[in-house]
Amino acid sequence: MSLRQDTSQSSPLRMPEVLEIEWAHGTLMPPPSTMAALEKAADLLRCGRLVAIPTETVYGIAAVANDSDAVERIFVAKGRPAHNPLIVHVADIEGARVLSRRWSDRAEILATHFWPGPLTLVVDRNETLPLNVTAGGSTVAIRCPDQSLTRLLIEMVGQPLAAPSANRSTELSPTCAKHVVEGLGGLVDLILDAGPCQRGIESTVIDTTSDPPFILRPGPIGQSELSQALGVMVDIRLITDVIQPMIQRSPGTGLRHYAPRARVELTVNPSSRLAELLAMGFRVGWLTLSEPSHEQLGTITVLHMPDDPVEFAKVLYDRMHQADECGVDVLLVDRPPEFIEWIAIHDRLARASFSDQTKGFENSSRTSHR
Repeated sequence: MSLRQDTSQSSPLRMPEVLEIEWAHGTLMPPPSTMAALEKAADLLRCGRLVAIPTETVYGIAAVANDSDAVERIFVAKGRPAHNPLIVHVADIEGARVLSRRWSDRAEILATHFWPGPLTLVVDRNETLPLNVTAGGSTVAIRCPDQSLTRLLIEMVGQPLAAPSANRSTELSPTCAKHVVEGLGGLVDLILDAGPCQRGIESTVIDTTSDPPFILRPGPIGQSELSQALGVMVDIRLITDVIQPMIQRSPGTGLRHYAPRARVELTVNPSSRLAELLAMGFRVGWLTLSEPSHEQLGTITVLHMPDDPVEFAKVLYDRMHQADECGVDVLLVDRPPEFIEWIAIHDRLARASFSDQTKGFENSSRTSHR
């Protein structure tokens, strides 16, 4: 029997242990309690187990990247398709170089400029890496996270960690330990809790093996920053540009991704759509940049969003998790500004809302929809 089976209908699992970790700014080493938690996590990882780890972007579900059986457990826990590769996390640039068959000058420049940080480099794969890490492809996605505790954990394990977001496949990424518990529960063995993530959306992914290099997934580091660092214009692939290949070079490029349980709709005219949905009996949430009227506040779940793209990204997934907790059926989202600084936000919202826009909606009731 294949390991890759659906675990969503399995019997209830024991809940994982959640250990708080911290490292005060300016101190040489973390406190003893944090070191003990990291040592426990490192022991579990070396034994082929799964540990949820914090990064500056989102929480990840980690396994030793060189252990193909442990990597397979990630796919099982997430219900992740085999063609979707994993990002490998390293503690430093040297750890990345050994994972690549051909570490290019461009990869070196970008790693030097932006690591540790929310940038993932797609490079030629070292053949010693298990094939399931790269979805059978010839390239591997690598990054060095800007989370000192996670880098220390990687050093303690002594091996790189494969770590996609710690959630079920296509669902909302977690930005705090609570989201991991709610999304995966006992499918992980331990959760390291370092508090809320500072970035809130996934890393930028750039393919350094192409000419010119191009962004496979927009994120916190933008096209202009990458182009300036490399001295060449970096291309970008948007969701509408991509024909899905059999083997993907980057995670997070599926047409439907980062989606809450509620149906997501982008709108430029929320007032009329709110009225329509409420008339049909749906429970409605609204992620909005504006200040709703007093009349609207009593009938819908309003989640106010910042008008700065960095702050918007930081709270986006948390607000969507809140909408699910409130039990809304439909989540309306004000369409963000059409500026380059918002491109990563547009990407996440487009994937979260991707579906047949009319699929059974006008003919369904609140009961049947849920």
